[in-house]
Parts: sequence; structure tokens; C-alpha cells
Amino acid sequence: MRSPTMADVLDRTGARTDEAADVITGARERIDALDDRIIGLVQERMAVSAVIQEARIASGGRRVNLAREMEVLSHYREPLGKPGTSLAMLLLELCRGRI
Repeated sequence: MRSPTMADVLDRTGARTDEAADVITGARERIDALDDRIIGLVQERMAVSAVIQEARIASGGRRVNLAREMEVLSHYREPLGKPGTSLAMLLLELCRGRI
């Protein structure tokens, strides 16, 4: 297998110069590393949520605490705006399932 040429790198990044391609390539590597960390944190959050749900159900409570979910939505909406609410909804669904 051949090594990628600068033309391949420029095409893959959409850059018009070698310098821009280098910046984009480095930044994408950072994004990939951040995404890996985010995925790991979401998986950890899912595990912690499962513990909470199990304890709540075992004590006779409901699977979902809507007041707490509203706190989570607000927690994300305040710093991230409306997209933060969407992100929080996705996280809640991943962690507690669909309601």
C-alpha cells in the first residue's frame, strides 16, 4: 500500500495549501481523541445511571425521575443553548432508555 501523497492529504482535508492541510490534519486528530474521551464518558454515565435506576426501582420508586431530568436539561441548556437541550435529551435516552 502506498503512502498518501500531499495531493491525497489536500483532497481529504479540503485544504488548498500544505500548511492548511497540516493544521486540519492535526486538529482532526485532536477531535478524534476528544470523541474517544466523550464516548468513554458517556459509557461511564450510562453505567452510573443504571446503578441509580436499579436503586430507585429496588426501593419502590419509578424508573425515571422527571424533576431530575429537568435539572439535567437545564444544566446543558444554560451553557450550550438550545442544542444543549437536544444533547441532554440524547444522553438521557442513552442512559435511561426511551420513555
